[in-house]
Amino acid sequence: MNQRALHHDVTSASDTAAQVSADGTIRLTAAQAVVRYLAAQRVETEDGTGTEPLFGGVFAIFGHGNVAGLGEALYQYRHELPTYRAHNEQAMAHSAIAFAKAHFRRRMMAVTTSIGPGATNLVTAAALAHVNRLPVLLLPGDIFVSRAPDPVLQQVEDFHDGGISANDAFKPVSRYFDRIVHPAQLLNALPRAIRVLTDAAQCGPVTLAMPQDVQATAYDYPADFFAPRVVRFHSPAPVEHELDEALRVLRDAKNPMIVAGGGVLYGHATDALKAFATKHGIPVAETQAGKGSLAWDDPLNLGSLGVTGSPGANEIAHEADCVLAVGTRLQDFTTGSNTLFAKAQVIGINANAFDGLKHRGCIVQADARLALDALSSRLEDWRADTAWTSRAQQLANEWRDIVHTLTNAPQRDNVLPYDADVIGAVQRSDERSTTDDIVVCAAGTLPAELHKLWRAGRPGAYHVEYGYSCMGYEIAGGLGAKLARPEREVIVMVGDGSYLMMNSEIATSVMLGAKLIVVVLDNRGYGCINRLQQACGGAPFNNMFDDCVQGAPGAPNIDFAAHARAMGAQAEHVANVQELEAAMQRARAADRTYLICIDTDAARTTDEGGWWWEVAVPEVSSREGVRRARADYEAHISARGKDNE
Repeated sequence: MNQRALHHDVTSASDTAAQVSADGTIRLTAAQAVVRYLAAQRVETEDGTGTEPLFGGVFAIFGHGNVAGLGEALYQYRHELPTYRAHNEQAMAHSAIAFAKAHFRRRMMAVTTSIGPGATNLVTAAALAHVNRLPVLLLPGDIFVSRAPDPVLQQVEDFHDGGISANDAFKPVSRYFDRIVHPAQLLNALPRAIRVLTDAAQCGPVTLAMPQDVQATAYDYPADFFAPRVVRFHSPAPVEHELDEALRVLRDAKNPMIVAGGGVLYGHATDALKAFATKHGIPVAETQAGKGSLAWDDPLNLGSLGVTGSPGANEIAHEADCVLAVGTRLQDFTTGSNTLFAKAQVIGINANAFDGLKHRGCIVQADARLALDALSSRLEDWRADTAWTSRAQQLANEWRDIVHTLTNAPQRDNVLPYDADVIGAVQRSDERSTTDDIVVCAAGTLPAELHKLWRAGRPGAYHVEYGYSCMGYEIAGGLGAKLARPEREVIVMVGDGSYLMMNSEIATSVMLGAKLIVVVLDNRGYGCINRLQQACGGAPFNNMFDDCVQGAPGAPNIDFAAHARAMGAQAEHVANVQELEAAMQRARAADRTYLICIDTDAARTTDEGGWWWEVAVPEVSSREGVRRARADYEAHISARGKDNE
């Protein structure tokens, strides 16, 4: 996609409204200052041959509270900092977050909304970015600082504190929050915001709440504040005493393994990881965020880990005496609710000390690449036990064979396919799929199946948001990934439940010429949580259409293909896996977003692999199934306690 074509192919910018005065200042509104400052931030290109804008643009939905101030400023500087219109505030923030994720946090976007519901629609996205340690700049409109017209339309009034607005809801889900109550405040707030957004240890959402009267207020800013600046990303280097402790643990280990998290990708440490693992004979398993750190067919890649892990990865993890947790926050799906690393001492390698200090382990607070290189040089010729390495390689090979079998299983007549069948058909539709495609997903059963079965051949080929597991991220996230990587085929895999929650950015993708392939797996409800409900002893209830309260017309028969066509996409419904493969060929050849819907089995999942996940089961129930599930739950809790003694 040619971004210049989206902006009328303007070759030069104009800034006739603001002139530098004799004292070296320039008079701008606060809104103009924000936009001009963001447009001036540069970053080195991936190949190191030049620079490009740090901010890929601003997603905006205008309303009162941002249309007159930020809206006018964005129009004035629209050629330096493009503005994209979206259809839902939460979705456009998801797109901005996905753009940053697809760029491994080296480029990012900003988002602006009106006050009130426009702003609070961003809170879920802010939480998602916070949990996933991904940068996004949120610029919600805010109420008048003067308070002269209070209460304004959409204002949430606090009965005990006149200084609170709805935007205070961003504070717990922002890595940095500021309310701009005077234009001069930007001289400190904007550099601080950029530092947080580009610091590996602090990275996450930044919220600058913008009261509408302050947006429109002018101030004489130093002109050099807006000079183009190449941003340097900050990551800590390892310190000797932490390296010494990690080396002590490693040298005593015979059966180590590496857990590769998102920090490997964001730290551009994939080459360092491969070199470290190969030199020292250490097998690697990947988290959701870290999948793609090693190519799927690397001899030491055991595949996915944890609750959605491969059999070999979990077997090795359970027996390992040392785990190098590189760039992962070790959430419960990775650790099997802290039951997986039963014998291991954990070394947390992480730029963020909070994330690195998990599982009672030691920490090397550092950039992943710098830490791995430093450890490897000091380990010299030390290697894991040869039998351990060989066994891990055998398990990795066995898992790759199982994945091939599962994703190429013959289809039986009158039997609905399940996720593995669909994944196999999608990847078979192009022999370059493992390296050229980007698969995007977020919630339901699909992330588990993709974590196990998708073959990611290079960093960035796997784009699954599972830190927050936010339904509705999928299509919006796909749009952000496509804006970041227009040369790649972006394939959004989404269940019918997530599709119905948020699908409006299909229209945005059509409008922007940002083509997606959207594969909808329709199992007539929330199949994943329905299975969890029954695994906890519950009766099927309020998840599948058939188990919900219904009026006289009954459950809707939703035509997802017709719905997508109504938003400007091309679309079709297919009856089976063979038709899906053929439809994928048409979708790949299409010139616009293309949706394919296929009916799938709501009950079947991949049996191979997996691990226990703690979900609390009621201690008292009249249902026998719940009582049995509770007994099983207590047995696992007891076993975890013994492992941790």
